[in-house]
Amino acid sequence: MTRQMHINVFINSRGHHEASWRHPNSSKLPLTDIEYTVDIAQKAEAAKLDSIFLADVLGLWNDVRATPFNWLEPVTTLAATAMKTERIGLIGTVSTTYTEPYNLARQFASLDHISRGRVGWNIVTSWSHQAAANFGSSGQVSHADRYVRAEEYMQVVNALWDSWGDDAVKDDHDGGLYADPARVKKINHNGELYQVEGPLNIPRSPQGRPVYVQAGSSEAGRAFAARYAEAVFTAHMEKATAVDFYKDLKRRMAELGRRPQDVAILPGFSPILGSTEKEAQSYADELNGLADIQIGLARLSSRFGDYDFSHLPLDTPLSPDDFPDPSTVQSARSRTEIILGVVRNERPTLRQLLAKLAGARGHFTFTGTPEACADLLQDWFETGASDGFNIMPPVLPHLLEVFVAEVVPLLRKRGLFRAEYTGTTLRDHLGISRPAV
Repeated sequence: MTRQMHINVFINSRGHHEASWRHPNSSKLPLTDIEYTVDIAQKAEAAKLDSIFLADVLGLWNDVRATPFNWLEPVTTLAATAMKTERIGLIGTVSTTYTEPYNLARQFASLDHISRGRVGWNIVTSWSHQAAANFGSSGQVSHADRYVRAEEYMQVVNALWDSWGDDAVKDDHDGGLYADPARVKKINHNGELYQVEGPLNIPRSPQGRPVYVQAGSSEAGRAFAARYAEAVFTAHMEKATAVDFYKDLKRRMAELGRRPQDVAILPGFSPILGSTEKEAQSYADELNGLADIQIGLARLSSRFGDYDFSHLPLDTPLSPDDFPDPSTVQSARSRTEIILGVVRNERPTLRQLLAKLAGARGHFTFTGTPEACADLLQDWFETGASDGFNIMPPVLPHLLEVFVAEVVPLLRKRGLFRAEYTGTTLRDHLGISRPAV
């Protein structure tokens, strides 16, 4: 079979442009209405997309006056969405920094059973000051310490998900045997950070474990992804860095004895689509005109450890010297390096940089026709930049509807995307193997 791309839909607020909630084409449902998420998931499923993805934040971000960045938490939302869908993959974010591994293992095993094998876990190492304050921490956890914690965390949850054999449950009514005790094992983990006896109190799930999704692109993040990730959400503002990342991660996997095809690398892609270039640009200008400069500054500041950019003029070209050294930043370091790359290569003004980041916060943004969009996706996919895409519609549900109606059929016609699901689990959709016990 010809290699085909994978497409995930990232559901974020009322769209990925920070002003999407003000746009007339965005949903009018409250972000706390489960039908909002279910409706988008069903649209994605009807288009035979691989999965939907829910991010998470553990504190109230930015200015609540003008930033609707808070919604239902992912685990319960995906459980409800699973009952309203049949085939679409369901990926949710949970932090290794502020969640006990036993609780997470129980939750995702339950989700995988509920969805009959459609769940993925987006593994994050939380960095925000708000999260630290909400979980009783005296300060922000350093970048290095977050990954040390995540490494031991993975040892624990892997062991818990494998603590039941696939054939442990007999459910033998006549013989009176529910489960074979010999196929249920304690894990007896006694590490520096976690002491967990086990076993898990839920039988092994349809996929064995959830699909492991990861998004860090720093040195520590790449090393972690090479060891564990089965799908990677990565951010690039130009194709060249996407190609470099793709080559580097596949090489790292091979060096660890993993098959490169056992991870799907999915760069973020945020398209504004119109029947003509002029129509698409008008849509983009309309969105940017609704954005709040102060919200953009606050978001940029949070990316750089609350660095104050307010002294910089809005319409003077920026230089890397206007930013702190990324190595001193304890937040999402890979994103700071992407932003600095744009500053170094394009020398935008602060106003231009904020407009670029308003669209998708450091991911690739596109404005144009469906044909041009399909051409670009095909080019990235066929020239070593991606295995597919993490689609981030700037306005939801409208620009997702346009994408599945106008772009997906073009990809399908070119033999680049499935016409029907051929499997039932998220692992089936992604073409990755089920882990053995």
